[in-house]
Amino acid sequence: MLDYAGPAEAMRMAAEMGGDLAVHSCGPVPRLRTSLGVELLGLAGLPMQLPRNSLVIVTGNACEAEDYARPEAQAVVAWLRGALQPDTQVASICSGALLLAAAGLLDGRRCTTHHSLIEALRVAAPAAKVEENRIFVEDGRVLTSAGITTGIDLALYLIERHAGVAIAARVARRQVVYQRRGGHEPQLSPWLAHRNHLHPAVHRAQDAIAVDPARSWSLEELAGQAHVSARHLARLFAEHAGISVVGYQQRLRVARARELLADRQLSIGRVAELAGFASARDFRRVWQRHEGGAPSAQRATAGRKGMPAAGGERHEQQQQERFTLAQA
Repeated sequence: MLDYAGPAEAMRMAAEMGGDLAVHSCGPVPRLRTSLGVELLGLAGLPMQLPRNSLVIVTGNACEAEDYARPEAQAVVAWLRGALQPDTQVASICSGALLLAAAGLLDGRRCTTHHSLIEALRVAAPAAKVEENRIFVEDGRVLTSAGITTGIDLALYLIERHAGVAIAARVARRQVVYQRRGGHEPQLSPWLAHRNHLHPAVHRAQDAIAVDPARSWSLEELAGQAHVSARHLARLFAEHAGISVVGYQQRLRVARARELLADRQLSIGRVAELAGFASARDFRRVWQRHEGGAPSAQRATAGRKGMPAAGGERHEQQQQERFTLAQA
């Protein structure tokens, strides 16, 4: 039940908040009994043709050995083999990865699943690289998560990508899961880190910075956004976010710069400018403090991992969307 309801509710909230998302629930049968005994009713049939740029999320089951031998599960596998388009993203929650494996969608890809099913996934997808101890893994158009509550982590990541960091942060706050765990990397998303608190004034200031991290915010301007005095905001920020206002903005600027570094047509100086740093020298100093090494080393590492010069057409669009948000 949580495999389905967690990410579906996060996506619904994002759509309610203005994200360009629409949630559709479908299945091989019109009603399904969940692990709690509660039934999902009125499910649409598996669509014969998916809209452009669709995201298909396949949730897990409670009794995989029994459930995935049923004709309904085989119908899902057959549908996955034939219905996905070149621009379709597909994701799995928990044992849903076994259905992706049966459809051949994990061959040659990195993936993960619930820790109790790692060996089963290796057997089901011998051509895949199954990774342990991961919240979720993204490889091209396929994303797999460890299961149960990690479906919410994955949903927040997708919301951040498709609807922007501001909406992702609002959804995380509404679900009281501000400290979203990262996917294939152990660290938190910098866009949602330091938000594991409930103080509304600090959240208002963080929202303002996240929308436009490149802006030269003064403490007085942020205090106006938070509706408190500048001195009080600085004290609240340190107490509840566990970081200074300047440190928080620098972390978001570094995160923005990391995205921009994927575009090799941008010089280090231009990356520094777009991310809000006063100069390339200032950028390198802050990067060294937070990331270690030099920005150019990050770009070289990304290149060795086989990333395209600008991350591909979809990545370029995501970068442009996030830059548009930052300049709003």
